[in-house]
Amino acid sequence: MSNMAERFGTMVFSDSVMSQRLPADTYRMLKRTIGGGHKLDPAVAGVVAEAMKNWAMEKGATHFTHWFQPMTGITAEKHEAFLRPKGDGRAIMEFSGKELIQSEADASSFPSGGLRATFEARGYTTWDPNSYAFIKDGVLCIPTAFCSYGGEALDKKTPLLRSMEALSRQAMRLVRLFGHEGATRVLANAGPEQEYFLVDAELLKKRRDLLYTGRTLYGTRPPKGQELEDHYFGVIKPRVAAFMKELDETLWQLGVSAKTEHNEAAPAQHELAPIYDVVNIAADNNQLTMEMMKKIAQKHGMECLLHEKPFAGVNGSGKHNNWSIATDTGVNLLEPGDTPAENAQFLLFLCAVLQAVDDFQEMLRISVASAGNDCRLGASEAPPAIVSVFLGEELTDILDAIENDTLAVPKEKTLLRVGVHTLPLSLIHI
Repeated sequence: MSNMAERFGTMVFSDSVMSQRLPADTYRMLKRTIGGGHKLDPAVAGVVAEAMKNWAMEKGATHFTHWFQPMTGITAEKHEAFLRPKGDGRAIMEFSGKELIQSEADASSFPSGGLRATFEARGYTTWDPNSYAFIKDGVLCIPTAFCSYGGEALDKKTPLLRSMEALSRQAMRLVRLFGHEGATRVLANAGPEQEYFLVDAELLKKRRDLLYTGRTLYGTRPPKGQELEDHYFGVIKPRVAAFMKELDETLWQLGVSAKTEHNEAAPAQHELAPIYDVVNIAADNNQLTMEMMKKIAQKHGMECLLHEKPFAGVNGSGKHNNWSIATDTGVNLLEPGDTPAENAQFLLFLCAVLQAVDDFQEMLRISVASAGNDCRLGASEAPPAIVSVFLGEELTDILDAIENDTLAVPKEKTLLRVGVHTLPLSLIHI
């Protein structure tokens, strides 16, 4: 696709779109809200809503929805038309700042973890201005948090946004000690790799266990599994390649930076990895990725299985999260540099992460505990049922030296020699 760069994000009301369509004062105030956590002025919301509506209608949208993530494992949306009757038999297209900022949904049937009784139906969706609105299937989707009348979180996004604020607040105390005067907040970034299986749709219909549960519950093992690991990074079959091509193009238009795709270790298993982004945007993009995977697979006569362990005896599908923290000025706080033993900033944040993993390991386990994920624990390419941190030899030696009050001897770089003179040489740590 020659115009791939031009088509990226064309269905997203992104920062560049806002800078072009919003008055300068409105754009500046909105950026202040996003960057500094200030309360959004209702007047600003009205201007943003009008610009958002006009842009969406130019793209063919007729409805809008507050797009949220209740505790169901998938997203939810209630479509509202821009249409407003005038009373004289005609209608106008309208979208107010109030409709942009907040909506009241009938929330009685969503899981609440026992927080309230079923008849307490009031639930509110609130616009997350840090995550860009986008158009999907002719509907303007506005990413939102979902809370009860009393402020209890009823979704997956609200706790995430709260944790982002807590991390930024505490990390900024340390950032200021190291003289980063221009930084105003610390951002958590993630790049969630998504593994999945593709199965022929007609074959899937013959297996009711797969059809109803997303995984096999009975049957014998196939004569050939992943014993030879010959599927891993193997040549992608034409049918799968066509699926991947359409998936990439769809995700790129939605602003999802799908970057890497390949065959995974198990037969019929594959992986897609995006470029990292701020965690709440990365979480939104991962939900979009899974939804598009299932839709586009059906168009190609296949079904996409996202269960963590759909088949016994072979690898399950993980969601590997590449995580880091950085200032809003671009300083990676977990970057060791060339001399990690002398990098006090890196060592301080590294030790803070180690302390957090040790102190809050139960919370970490709870955050990933699910019926599906439990099927992966201790199995092929799956973590054990414990939480641990692997640092590598050099970082382990540095921390041991600090603990024992001895001199840390830095590892020198050495040439990676492969025995072929025509191949380029690389410097690595040993």
